[in-house]
Amino acid sequence: MATHPPGPKGLPVVGSTHHYARDPFRFIEAVRDAYGDAARFTLGPRETYLLTNPGDVERVLVREEGSFRKPDFQTDALGELLGEGLLLSEGNAWRRMRELSQPAFDMRRLAGMGSMMVERTERAIEDWAEDDCRDVELETARLTVGIIVEAMFGTDLGEDRTRRVQENLEPLGRRFEPDPLRFLMPEWLPTRERSSYRASIRALEGVLDEIVRERRTDPEGNDLLSILLRAERSGAIPEERVRDELMTMLLAGHDTTALSLTYTWYLLSENPDAERRFHEELDAVLGDGPPTVADARTLEYTGRVLTEAMRLYPPVYTLFRESVEPVELAGYELPAGSLFMLPQWGVHRDPRWYDEPERFDPDRWLPERAAERPRFAYFPFGGGSRSCIGRQFSLLEATLILGTVGRNYRLERVDEGPLDLRASLTMHPANGMEMRVRERGDADG
Repeated sequence: MATHPPGPKGLPVVGSTHHYARDPFRFIEAVRDAYGDAARFTLGPRETYLLTNPGDVERVLVREEGSFRKPDFQTDALGELLGEGLLLSEGNAWRRMRELSQPAFDMRRLAGMGSMMVERTERAIEDWAEDDCRDVELETARLTVGIIVEAMFGTDLGEDRTRRVQENLEPLGRRFEPDPLRFLMPEWLPTRERSSYRASIRALEGVLDEIVRERRTDPEGNDLLSILLRAERSGAIPEERVRDELMTMLLAGHDTTALSLTYTWYLLSENPDAERRFHEELDAVLGDGPPTVADARTLEYTGRVLTEAMRLYPPVYTLFRESVEPVELAGYELPAGSLFMLPQWGVHRDPRWYDEPERFDPDRWLPERAAERPRFAYFPFGGGSRSCIGRQFSLLEATLILGTVGRNYRLERVDEGPLDLRASLTMHPANGMEMRVRERGDADG
């Protein structure tokens, strides 16, 4: 096990893996409220520095990003899943793949995907009826996984493969839930959880293998898989890199959008005035037709609703970086090899940057109000050169899905009381998101 030098004197030591794992969200908020910009705690074998000042976040992600890298612990179990895909690769290998993949995310190409996103959403809700109860998290994930596969792999996932993907997501998620014992156990130690995790990886690899076999006979096009297959055929990338990029896109490409939508519908259900304004805007902009890419650009209040939902419930709730050289942050000199936590959850809900930070207020994203806050008081997609390559795709997709569903339905949360959350690689409702379908009538706002 690698050893790391002790932290600087004077920086408060605030807790341990046990405190973090018990409730990561409460822990992050408590540390921020008690100690401000920076504190340190033990995460497994590593001393970790929690940073909650947007200026420090910006330095790590943007202005001094060359001094930081993805930490090793994120490339163990996660590396088994994602390999050398864009999310985990470093250096020249990452830069070459980012450049190779970029045409698949060109906005002119994405604009041509709008009708597909809307049509898939319409099919997904065509059997909805008044008083139906639906697990919106599950149904939205099924929708977004189909969209990302068609958009980026150039094929239809189909019912059987969709079922196989969804059956294997839960074991993957459990592997990354905070657990003090897991941080301390060596990766080679066999456990039931790890066996289930590896079985799920093999099942997803089977789905991807089927798709690749189908597409090898027709690798033309500008979707990501076509680009990867041509690069493989030319010898620019090895075959295993195709697998890594597809697995990364399959998982990261659908999960965060599905969660953003899930939390948006939850927040609209809890805030009737915002829900009314949301529906009024849809009616005014869309009329009797489905939303288009052009409409997505003019749905300003809908955009603010989505932005505010990702502030309060960022699907990626924290990022980690490791310094590759000594750095000065938050007024402290910190050694090379230091591990940093940059928690969206803590920064997005910080009363220093947001009035009544736990209140759902889409109008805090009006330009004049948003301009008052530091740039990295909000970073749901990360930042710098390693910010999410699918950001524009995700925002377009989410807006069109919101518009398509919102034209026809309201959604009411079935459960009452606070929303319990479960931490994994992303932040999930602890018990799904059961919601009741309400058909919108002519007088319904």
